[in-house]
Amino acid sequence: MSLFHVSDQGDIAHFAPRIPPSMDARIAHPVVWAVDGEHLANYLVPRNCPRVCFRANEDTTNEDRQRFLRADAAPVVAIEESWFRMAEATPLWIYEFAPQPFACADRNAGYFVASVSVTPLACRWIECPLAELAVRGAELRVVRDLRTLAADVTRSTLAFSCIHMRNATPV
Repeated sequence: MSLFHVSDQGDIAHFAPRIPPSMDARIAHPVVWAVDGEHLANYLVPRNCPRVCFRANEDTTNEDRQRFLRADAAPVVAIEESWFRMAEATPLWIYEFAPQPFACADRNAGYFVASVSVTPLACRWIECPLAELAVRGAELRVVRDLRTLAADVTRSTLAFSCIHMRNATPV
C-alpha cells in the first residue's frame, strides 16, 4: 500500500512534521499528513478549495444512495462554482510515501500521520488534476451552494469529508 500527499509545490525533498492547522482532526502534535489511494481523489483540487467528498459504505441506505449518488455509486468530490476555474487551471504534484512510519488517523477519511520526518519515494506532476480525478473513478460535482450540500451529506448515512469549508461562500 502506498500513501500520498498532494501539493501545489513540486520541489519538496523532505516532509517535516508540522502542527495541524485545524483541530478538526483531533491531532495536536506535529505530524506529516498522507492519504491512502482510495481517498486521493479528495485532494485533486487546490489546497484551500472548499469541498465535500462523499461515498457509499456498508452503512449507507438505499435511499441515500439514490439521493446522492449516480447509479455506478462513484465517490463524489463537490466544489463550488466559484472555485472551478482555479481547480481546472492549477497543476498539482502527488508525492508518494511508503506506509511506514505512518499510522492511520481516520479510516473514513483515509488519513495517515507520521510523527517523524519523511522522504517521498516519488513525485508526479499532474497538469490537469480534474482529469486525474476522473481517472481515479471519482465524480466531480460543481455546485452553487456547497454549505447546504455539506449539511445534507453530514445528516446522511454516507461516508464523508468536508474539507476547508471555512473558505466556502456563506449562504
